[in-house]
Amino acid sequence: MREDLRDGSVRLREPTRAWVTQCALSRICGVCEGGLGRPIAFVGTPRERDRNQFHQPPMHLACAEAVRSGDQVVVTTAAFEFLRPDRDDPDPAPRFEPSAPV
Repeated sequence: MREDLRDGSVRLREPTRAWVTQCALSRICGVCEGGLGRPIAFVGTPRERDRNQFHQPPMHLACAEAVRSGDQVVVTTAAFEFLRPDRDDPDPAPRFEPSAPV
């Protein structure tokens, strides 16, 4: 989900469980809502990259580059797994795990 700012730039909003689930199941971009092809991009923190699990939904590469800010990284992949946490998971948010690096 993007937020259009007054200066013409865009940024990512905090992802909701319903939104990331819709993006995962419908295979749509979390920014522009268009259908995903390849490569698929994920924007996240260096920590998310290191553990290979992202909280923001999948995006087109151009959309990811447009909303990436500061110390965020972009990781591309050809496929991903959607992880839905159970009640014992220490991270209660749904997340995406890239499975086929590009």
